[in-house]
Amino acid sequence: MIQYFSALYAGHVLEGEGIGFGGIPHDDRFYDNRRLALSFDIAKEISITMEALGYDILWMAEHHFQREGYETIPNLMMLSVWLSQFTERLKFGCGFNVLPMWHPLRLAEDFAMADILTQGRIIFGVGRGYHTREVETFGAPMLDADANRELFEEQFEIIMKAFNETSFSHQGKHYTLPAKVPYRGYQLDNITLVPRPFNRPVETWQPMVSGSERGLDFMARHGIKGVMLGTAANFIGDWMQRYQAANARHGRALQLGENLALGLWCYLDSSYEKAKQTLQPIFEEHVKFAAPLGMLRYNEEQMKATGPAGVATHIAAGSRFDEVIENRAWFCGTPQQTVAYLQELQDKYPGLQHIMIGFPMGLSKDQFKAQLTCFAEEVMPAFKTVQVSA
Repeated sequence: MIQYFSALYAGHVLEGEGIGFGGIPHDDRFYDNRRLALSFDIAKEISITMEALGYDILWMAEHHFQREGYETIPNLMMLSVWLSQFTERLKFGCGFNVLPMWHPLRLAEDFAMADILTQGRIIFGVGRGYHTREVETFGAPMLDADANRELFEEQFEIIMKAFNETSFSHQGKHYTLPAKVPYRGYQLDNITLVPRPFNRPVETWQPMVSGSERGLDFMARHGIKGVMLGTAANFIGDWMQRYQAANARHGRALQLGENLALGLWCYLDSSYEKAKQTLQPIFEEHVKFAAPLGMLRYNEEQMKATGPAGVATHIAAGSRFDEVIENRAWFCGTPQQTVAYLQELQDKYPGLQHIMIGFPMGLSKDQFKAQLTCFAEEVMPAFKTVQVSA
């Protein structure tokens, strides 16, 4: 049953400027440093708004080097600790820490500090990455998808050891921990993360992008929860069933939709037609950003491999605006239509608890704050008792 509502802000600073196919070409966007840092203040305003409206989690994304202004938050833990000073209840989700760009022990330390300093208000999330510019620049594989996954899986194993064991060691393909060195008169053979998170076991989330069997099995084996965003309705049903089955193979009986969050790129207005008209250039801006990275297909030419793993690995969104609206990878409508759609999802997936609404690239901060308000006042009360701050 749906009971938690969150929002995703990936860190864009476009503020509605030159969006859509007729707007500023993606690679012609080159913002100055002050503009790129605007994402921190935007996140602050959104956090305060969400807290007042009764939302549960603000998810944000880690990315690097994006002078184009699309994803400009390089450290989720640092930003979340700062945002926690302006809120009392709202949680902050790491959506997601890109493991191949980290030393796993540094990430474990940073998260543990954030967990303690915010009294458990940071949610851990991990991902493999999808930008060659950032992952390969940090010295990790992205062009080689198999090497990327292999590294990711070993890093995750180390982080879980560091979180959960008083002391540990690790011998793998990429890491030998601790270093085999003498220390204070003895040979070092184990190490302790200082400090470890106070709140254990650490709840962990991961994006579901391709829905591969290997990926689903890895998530189930480690009890990782999954996030789907911008995914067509038929893929949602398939992935939910296969995620449930993978967990069952590892001895975990879940209701259909349990331990999953469903995200919507959406826009609400007084009529379906008005909402759709506003959403189309925002979708087009998303296409300008995502399609060359292989993250969605929008015409037949793009069906060739244009990103690190090729568009065939992420076919869930669709190829045209009308198509993504029809298959509900994107959603537009009135608040009443939104309630009806969420009730339909709730009936179909009785274990689904988490709904996330996205702050799509191109929408302005003020537009999204208005969307948050409309959603909280006219949609959320159908599913939960909303506690609004004074």
